[in-house]
Amino acid sequence: MKLERSDLFDYVWAVGDGVNDAPALAQADVGIAIGTGTDVAVETADVVLMRSDPLDVATAITIGRGTRRKERQNLAWAVGYNSLAIPIAAGALEPVGFTLSPEIAALSMSGSSVIVALNAIALRRLNLRDRQHLPPVGGLLTADAQTFPGMAP
Repeated sequence: MKLERSDLFDYVWAVGDGVNDAPALAQADVGIAIGTGTDVAVETADVVLMRSDPLDVATAITIGRGTRRKERQNLAWAVGYNSLAIPIAAGALEPVGFTLSPEIAALSMSGSSVIVALNAIALRRLNLRDRQHLPPVGGLLTADAQTFPGMAP
C-alpha cells in the first residue's frame, strides 16, 4: 500500500491492525495501530490503541492536544515565575529595602515546580467523553479507506 500526499492536509494519519497495512502505518506522519493487531503494526506505529474501538483515535487526539496545551501553559508559568523570582531571590530589590533570607529564597524557587505540577494534574479534568468538538485533523486513512466520526475525510 502506497500513501500519497494530498494538498488538502498537512499530515497523513494511518490507522490499522497491521494485517495488510503495516507499510502504510510506517509511511504515514502518524501511524496508529490497533492494540489487538499484529506485532509488526505495534512496532511500526507511532501510537498504539489498547482497545479495538475506532473512537479511541479521537480520544488519543484529544489527549494529545490537551497535553500539548498543558506543556505550553507550564512553560509560560515557569518562565514567568522564574523571571520574577530569580531577580528577587538574587537581591535585585535590596536597594528599595526588600531582601529575602536564603532559606525563603530557596523555598520560593520550589514554587515554580509546585505550580507546574498542579497545572499538570489539571489535565485529569480533560473531557474525553464529548468527541463532537474535535475539528478535522487532516487526512485519516485506514486499510479499507473508511473514515471515523469527527475526522476529516
